[in-house]
Formats: sequence, C-alpha cells, structure tokens
Amino acid sequence: MTLRIQSIDLQTAYGCIYIKSWVQLHAELAPIILLHDSLGSVDLWRDFPLLLSEKTGRTVHAYDRAGFGQSSAASQRPNLDFIAAESQTVFAAVAASLALGHFIVMGHSVGGGMSACIAADYADQCRGLITISAQSMLEDLTVRGIQEAKQGFAQPGQLDRLAKYHGDKAQWVLDAWTETWCDPMFAGWDLAEYLERVYCPNLVLHGEVDEYGSSIQAERFAELTQGPSALYILSGLHHMPHKENPELAVNLIAEFLAPLE
Repeated sequence: MTLRIQSIDLQTAYGCIYIKSWVQLHAELAPIILLHDSLGSVDLWRDFPLLLSEKTGRTVHAYDRAGFGQSSAASQRPNLDFIAAESQTVFAAVAASLALGHFIVMGHSVGGGMSACIAADYADQCRGLITISAQSMLEDLTVRGIQEAKQGFAQPGQLDRLAKYHGDKAQWVLDAWTETWCDPMFAGWDLAEYLERVYCPNLVLHGEVDEYGSSIQAERFAELTQGPSALYILSGLHHMPHKENPELAVNLIAEFLAPLE
C-alpha cells in the first residue's frame, strides 16, 4: 500500500485543532485514532504513528487536544470532567471532520482514559480499544508522581522542554496536568461506569515500573470492560513503553488488531 502523510487545521467550537494523518491509500481496515498524554502532542508521538501505520496497514490519525501542541490555546484550566468530556467535544468534531465510520481508538496515559470513554460512547463504531499506561482512577502513586514532576519542572530551563512542542502554551499545559490532577476535588475521579460500557476488544499495555500508576490500573481496564481483553504488564518498562520499546509495543498492537476489521 501507498502511505501519504498529511495534516489539517480544523476550525471547531473549541478553537483550531491540529490533525495529522498517516493515510494508507485504498486501505479498508478501520483507522486508528491516537489520543496523547497530559504533556503530549502529535509531534511527541514522534515516529510511532508511522511505525504503527506501516506495521498494521491502517490509516492513523492523531490530533492535538485543545490547548496543546499546534492547536489553539485554551482560555481556562480544564474542568474536572475533562476526560469524559473529550468524547463529546473535540473528539466529536475531529470524528465528523474525518468522516469516521468504524475506528480503533488508542490513547496513552490520560489519553487512554479518554479513549475508554470514546469506546463507550461510540460503541457502534469502535472496533477496538488500546490503552498504554492509562489510568481510570486516582492512586496515591499517581499524585506523588505528578508532584515530583512539578518540582522538576520548577527547575531553571525545564519548562523549555515543553515550550519546544507547545510554544507559549507550555505553562498552561503543565498547570492543566499538575493543578487538575492534584486538586482535592479530583480525588474521587473514577471511570468505572465508562469501562463497564466498553464492549469491543480491549488491549491493555502497562509498564511494570510505571511511575504514575500501578498494575491495578491496567487490571481495571481488562476486568471492568465487557469485551475480550488482552493485558500485558511489560517487564522493566516505565510510563512510556511505546517510546522505551517501540518495536515491542507495535508488534503487540499489530497482533491484537490482526483479526479486527
């Protein structure tokens, strides 16, 4: 198949949303939609979408959520329901623009939680759910990891790491993560009701030594969803298994997707 890489700036009610696509021309398989993590962006997926598209033969779409990467800046901090709300807001606009029929949804970290909500809300269209290092509830480990990261970003020059990908939105991106997840009002956050409405096949990848979530998180994605689940706790890997060992991650995803349309 022939691969074409293209990007668009989609005007939505939530600002301009940047979408990049790795299009497998003439492919009939359901495309993969990628949702990034709390500090992520399309560019921070690096070459993973290309590897994924080449390995699976599927078109891959990734977008910068509102306030991130090359999408428009956001005017305020995310609401505490922002994870579930993504499904009916920005994702809905992206899905309409791409004229999605059936699709596979895949997310890393908070993007995994968003992906589960999408799989629940679009049950008739979603053919598979893939989560990497995702959370569905708040653990003490998660909060400690975020607090430590916040201290690290307070050091001179560290915010520049985010500015490389988010420009002058970098401080907002950091605050959207640290201040939201550590807000006492967020302590009871739980996606169980969404996981219980996921009926499609579900692949769960989780690093053995993930610093932002224990294996309990992965087990919940596998056990609370209704469809067939495959769970892999990846030995020696942390919160970024798709970057730490991309070949392993891509191979597991390709194996999972092989029988799906």
